[in-house]
Amino acid sequence: MQVIIGTKIGMTQIIGKDGVVTPITVIQAGPATVTQIKTVDTDGYNAVQVGYGPGKNLSKSVSGHVKKAGENINPKVLREFRVAEIPEIKLGDQITVEAFNIGDKVTVTGISKGKGFAGTVKRHNFIESRNTHGFKGNIRRVGSIGSMYPQKVWKGKKMPGRMGHEQVTVKNLAVAYIDKDNNLIGLKGAVPGPKKSVVTIEGKE
Repeated sequence: MQVIIGTKIGMTQIIGKDGVVTPITVIQAGPATVTQIKTVDTDGYNAVQVGYGPGKNLSKSVSGHVKKAGENINPKVLREFRVAEIPEIKLGDQITVEAFNIGDKVTVTGISKGKGFAGTVKRHNFIESRNTHGFKGNIRRVGSIGSMYPQKVWKGKKMPGRMGHEQVTVKNLAVAYIDKDNNLIGLKGAVPGPKKSVVTIEGKE
């Protein structure tokens, strides 16, 4: 089963035998623990829930839930992955980077970097107003946001607001590096999120 949760370490480069330099993102992936298996009969769909990382101050409901998979399981993050068919796994099994191979294509999901409150020029790539004789001077203002009808601002209007800190999914990233001893996996290209952020990696099986 090619699913795992990890922590983004940062970007680096690897040099192949042919001398080609490949930029990769290194992720501390797993080991992750199977904490729940959902089936069509019991839950209406097939899915595998995975826990990752040492957590602290877990609620009693979460502690009681993960205790079914083992006494010493204390996950920081729980993620659920839907599957077409339940693989041959059981509660408490460990998922490591050994489930992946170099060259596999994976889908990575993470939370993008938060950039705080931003205006339309930075957030939506608006152009600035003209800054010529007779203009009032505020060249970065939004301008008109609606007409007389329907006396309201339509939902989805591009306006200033919080920028970043959103869930982002990147597909078809290739696995370029695997370190089984240290549970490291390197993906070709960039992965959303800052350093030390949690990302999920899901392969195509």
